[in-house]
Amino acid sequence: MAAPVKKRTVNENSNFNGNDGKSESSDESSENGYMEEYINQEIIQVDFEGRNPVDADFHGIKQLLQQLFLKAHINLSELADLIIGQNYVGSVVKQSEVDSEDGDDDSDVNDVFGVTSVLNITEKQNLECVQQLRSLLLELCSEHATDQANTLIRSLLSDDSQSIGLLINERIVNIPAQISVPLLESLSKEIKRACEKKMPYDFTYFILICKLYRSEKPQTKKKKKKKQQQSGGGDEPEVVWSNLEEEIINQEADCQFEFCVKGDSDSGLVGHWMEDDVEMSPYRRVLLLKANKLDPLIERIKTSLSQQ
Repeated sequence: MAAPVKKRTVNENSNFNGNDGKSESSDESSENGYMEEYINQEIIQVDFEGRNPVDADFHGIKQLLQQLFLKAHINLSELADLIIGQNYVGSVVKQSEVDSEDGDDDSDVNDVFGVTSVLNITEKQNLECVQQLRSLLLELCSEHATDQANTLIRSLLSDDSQSIGLLINERIVNIPAQISVPLLESLSKEIKRACEKKMPYDFTYFILICKLYRSEKPQTKKKKKKKQQQSGGGDEPEVVWSNLEEEIINQEADCQFEFCVKGDSDSGLVGHWMEDDVEMSPYRRVLLLKANKLDPLIERIKTSLSQQ
């Protein structure tokens, strides 16, 4: 069932070739590909790599899907199985294997830190999880989208000649956005190879569900005046994207809509707030974009993130 494991060192200077998902290593800096985590004032350097999803990744993938869909009525177990079952397209992010004398870190090596994949929600609509996802999208766009966006999304989902791919771009908090570049590049190449083999990955549109946070309006006039003075007097709420690269994708979306998920349990920027803090409320933004925009967007993401 599972294809041979593909190992790809994930860092912002990685070059993925088109053969079996192998990566070309870069020796420019020993620091490339490392995420610095601050735990008890210690800096921990972690090297990540992309691999084929396998059965052992089920719970890690499901947990990542849970942080995206929260309490939505979707069979996430079936969705995770679907991602694993089509492991010739898509990757999971794992800690690179390292030689360890004590061997106590095996569980960390097997943890799933991210997943990047695409699911054909037109061809797979006979599955319960895809039916639930399509129903959820129709319900949400009817409630939150503009009339124009609602009409477009409904027409695409009702037309089986339009192949719609659900882009999944999830990772745990604090992994730098630079990791998205090699993952998206690899996904694009895998989609092309699948199309060459006449597999159902010739998409016309992608749908991407993004996580973002908006600052809440101050509760009192006094606080509002103070915060407006600090921010230059603007009324526009601050927006924080969980995955920075998705802000760039948002700029090229053919249509979009968003909704608040504050009533659901969430992680990340949601939690306990000090009196002077600006509370951030979690939202989801649904993007619809033409599939032929993916490669140019990856180049834009690469350029933008390299300047940060």
